[in-house]
Amino acid sequence: MTRSGILIILLLIPVISAQEAMAQKDKPWTLQECIEYALKQNIQVRQSDLNVRNQVVNEKLALAQRFPAVNASVSQNFAWSKKENSSDFSSLNTANYSLNAGVALFSGFRVTNSIRQATISRQAGEYDAETQRESVSLSVMDAYLQVLFANEQVRNAGNQVEATQTQLQLAEERLTLRSIALSDYLQVKSQLASEKQNLASALTQLTLARVNLMQLMEIPVNDSFNIVYPEVDSLINAANYPDADSVFRLALSIKPQIQAAKLRKESAALEVSIARGSLFPSLSLNAGVGTGYSSALTGLNYSKQLDQKISPSLGLSLSIPIYQKREVKSRIESAQIGVESATLDELNTMNQLRKNIEQACADVTSARNEYEAGIEGYNAAMESYRVAEEKFNQGIINSVDFLVQKTNLILAESKLLQAKYNLLFSQKVLDFYMGKSLAL
Repeated sequence: MTRSGILIILLLIPVISAQEAMAQKDKPWTLQECIEYALKQNIQVRQSDLNVRNQVVNEKLALAQRFPAVNASVSQNFAWSKKENSSDFSSLNTANYSLNAGVALFSGFRVTNSIRQATISRQAGEYDAETQRESVSLSVMDAYLQVLFANEQVRNAGNQVEATQTQLQLAEERLTLRSIALSDYLQVKSQLASEKQNLASALTQLTLARVNLMQLMEIPVNDSFNIVYPEVDSLINAANYPDADSVFRLALSIKPQIQAAKLRKESAALEVSIARGSLFPSLSLNAGVGTGYSSALTGLNYSKQLDQKISPSLGLSLSIPIYQKREVKSRIESAQIGVESATLDELNTMNQLRKNIEQACADVTSARNEYEAGIEGYNAAMESYRVAEEKFNQGIINSVDFLVQKTNLILAESKLLQAKYNLLFSQKVLDFYMGKSLAL
C-alpha cells in the first residue's frame, strides 16, 4: 500500500468512528458495545497495536539476516593528459562493473537466536496490547456500573419525593382540620425539601457518571447518549466462588501480563546467548563477478572488452576473535544481569496478580455479607415504615416518629443499593481474573 493510501485510511478513522457513534445515537448502548467502541478509540490501545506492528517489522528484519546480501557497483572515469612533446591532450575512458554477494555461514548462532528473540518480542508485544485492552475494558465496566448505580439512586430518590409529597398533602388536609399541629406539617414539608435536594444531588451524580463513561469511550459529551439498564438483581451470582489460590493458578495460565513477563525472561536469556555468540569464530561465503572497459585498448570494442574481462571470484572468510578489550565479556555480564532483572519482573508481576486476586476474593466475600445484611436491614426498615405510615395516616403517631422511620428506610435503601453494586462489581472483577466475559 502506498504512503498516500495509508494516510487516507488514517484520516478516515475518526470519520468512520464518528459515523459509528452517530448510528448508535438513538440506540441505547450495552456494556459490550461500550467496551468494543472504547477499544477502537482508546489512544493507549491504538499505540500498543502500533507497537505490535513495529515488532512484526523487527521480526521480518531478523528473518532476513539469513539471506545473502547482494550489491552491484558501477564506475565510469574520464582522464586527460598531455601527450609527450606535444601540447595536445589525450583522453582515457574507463568503466568497471561488479556484482558481489555475501552470506554468513556461521556466526555463533547469533542470527538464529536473534530471530527467536524477535519472535518472542513480537509475542510479548501482543500480550502487552491485550493487557492494555483488558485494563480499558475494566475501566469501562466500572464506569458503566457507576451509571447504573447513579440511575437507581435517582429512581429511589424520586420515589421518596413522590411518597413524601403524598404525605405532605395528607398533612395539609389534617392541618386544615386541625387534627395535627403546625409543627408536624412543617416537619413533613422540611422532609420533602431535603428529599428534593437529595434528588438533585443524585441527578448530578448521574450526569457525572454519564460524562465519565462517554469520555472513556472517547465520545463527545451529549445528552442523547444512553445505555441499556439491565435487571441488576438477576445479575448477582449466588454461587460460591473458588478460593483465591484456585483463581490464581487459573489466572497464571491465561492472563496476558503473566505471559508477557515469561516471554521477556526468555528474551533476556536469548540475549545472553547472542552475546556469547561473539566468542565463536564467524565464517562467511563471498562471491562476485566483475568486468570493465578501457579506451586505451584500441583493438577491442566495448562489448568484446566486457566479455573478455569477466572475472568471477569465490571465497571464504573466517574471523576468529582473540582479544576485544572486554567488550564481549561485558555484553555477556550485562545480559546476565538482564536475565535476573527479567526474572524479578516476572516474580513481581505474579505477586501483583496474586495480591489483586486475593483482594478481589476478599471484596466478594465482604460485599456478599454486606448485601445479605443490607437485604435484611431494608426489609426490616420497610416493615417498620409501613407500620409507621399506617399509624401516621390514622393520626396515632406524630410526624417526628413517622419521619424517623422514613429516614431509616432511606438509609437502609441506600446501603442496600451500594452493597448490591459493590457485590456486582467485585464479582465481575473476579470473573475477569477467571477469564470470563465482562458483559452483563
